[in-house]
Amino acid sequence: MSPEEVRKFLQALARVNPSPKSELEYRDPFTLLVAVVLSAQTTDVQVNRATRTLFAEASTPQAILALGEEGVARHIRTLGLWRSKARNVVELSRLLIERHGGKVPTDRKALEALPGVGRKTANVVLNAAFGAHTVAVDTHVFRLCNRSGLAPGATPQAVEEALLTRAPPEFLPHLHHLLILHGRYVCKARKPECWRCVGAPWCHYPAKTPPPLEATLTSKAATPKRR
Repeated sequence: MSPEEVRKFLQALARVNPSPKSELEYRDPFTLLVAVVLSAQTTDVQVNRATRTLFAEASTPQAILALGEEGVARHIRTLGLWRSKARNVVELSRLLIERHGGKVPTDRKALEALPGVGRKTANVVLNAAFGAHTVAVDTHVFRLCNRSGLAPGATPQAVEEALLTRAPPEFLPHLHHLLILHGRYVCKARKPECWRCVGAPWCHYPAKTPPPLEATLTSKAATPKRR
């Protein structure tokens, strides 16, 4: 996409979703950090079911540490990789207490030094909890950016760097959530719903999918006949 196409594409997405937010449920930077760590290879819906009971019992590093690995595991057994996730959540809680006074650090390097926290997780926390202009590139964002031509890249970090360079500054505060929600519900992996994508006029995807037959028939039926 050209710079003008990038702007118009993002403007179109922002018009239909002016206040995009994470679908993970959290109360503060710590519960956000835990929720994002738990969300690896798991849907937000599944994470929210698990954290509702977990956070009701333990929502601080001190409480998680007191709960222990088996206690955390009791709440998250429905999630993929639950054993390693329980271990990571307890250990990152211990390190937050030891190194940061129980607070979630605002420094990327310090965040990525915690168990279970990689670049993507750090970007989510820095952006959603602290307002940093970071962009987390998950599978949805990576697919959308390459498919549309918004910010092509061979790796998630390459896409991230392209987005930070190409996106106008006014979109950066909410760019991650704007793109992830569009990728999750419209620009889907197997069957992108191009016919209802507001960014389609500027998208460079050559194989845009047509509307399903039932949608076409409904649209024709709703169109008044000329006399």
